[in-house]
Amino acid sequence: MTLTFWDERFAEEGFAYGEEPNRYLSEQLDRLTPGALLLPAEGEGRNAVWAATRGWEVFAFDTSTVGRDKALATARRKGVEITYELRSVAESMLEFEARFDAVGLVFMHLPAEVRRMAHKEVERCLRPGGALVLEAFSIEQLERGTGGPRDPGLLYTTADLEQDFAGLEIHTLEKCDVELDEGRFHRGVASVVRMLASAQR
Repeated sequence: MTLTFWDERFAEEGFAYGEEPNRYLSEQLDRLTPGALLLPAEGEGRNAVWAATRGWEVFAFDTSTVGRDKALATARRKGVEITYELRSVAESMLEFEARFDAVGLVFMHLPAEVRRMAHKEVERCLRPGGALVLEAFSIEQLERGTGGPRDPGLLYTTADLEQDFAGLEIHTLEKCDVELDEGRFHRGVASVVRMLASAQR
């Protein structure tokens, strides 16, 4: 997807993927003590703003100026602060090494080579014991019309994630069907992969 694509999608009225947080991410974060949270590819900020209302210190980023501006406006409206930068997941995150208590990856779909690199960068961002929460569309989502990329190279398997995050302790890794109700582009029964993992202490 190009930058123009995301700017145009986020410029439409309302929120492309809803204003409520991703359910799996919110359920997992609610089990943790709030601290520093990294949210790459955060789009219009639905997860970032929600997390900030729960006491998390949020650092989010994405490449769309429109998405960032919407996220910051929502944060102001809800009386919370988030840090939101314009940057790509393909960029080095060396300056964030061991900085975050949790990282949330929500429907961040990347070509395999970029995905593997970005996941390794994310892994290094976690403090010892820090949590990684991930939800993405599985390869089986190609058969559904309920959201996600139409390119199989951008969809994930549990084997992909097990290999990408081999340096973490994986607590949950599964493929399952879920009922999505996330704006007009994620709606209906979808095939997803979910992972909860933590950095070694």
